[in-house]
Amino acid sequence: MSGRDDKVQGKMDEAKGKLKEGWGDLTGDESTQAEGQADQAKGKGKQALGGAKDAIDDAVDGAKKLLPDMDRNTDTDRP
Repeated sequence: MSGRDDKVQGKMDEAKGKLKEGWGDLTGDESTQAEGQADQAKGKGKQALGGAKDAIDDAVDGAKKLLPDMDRNTDTDRP
């Protein structure tokens, strides 16, 4: 899953958790409240994972730009 996908899924989990927590508050159901809080935490974790994946991808892309093109720079005259 890409970083963007993780972030989108995380936002969805967080929204679902807010709804669950709100429903639990409204009905007085502590179990549903707790599930909602857990879903929100899971969503925030997925968003953080997505951000980390994006940062790694950016770093790899930057490193590739700094590295010489190995195909052009190979010395074929060596024995």
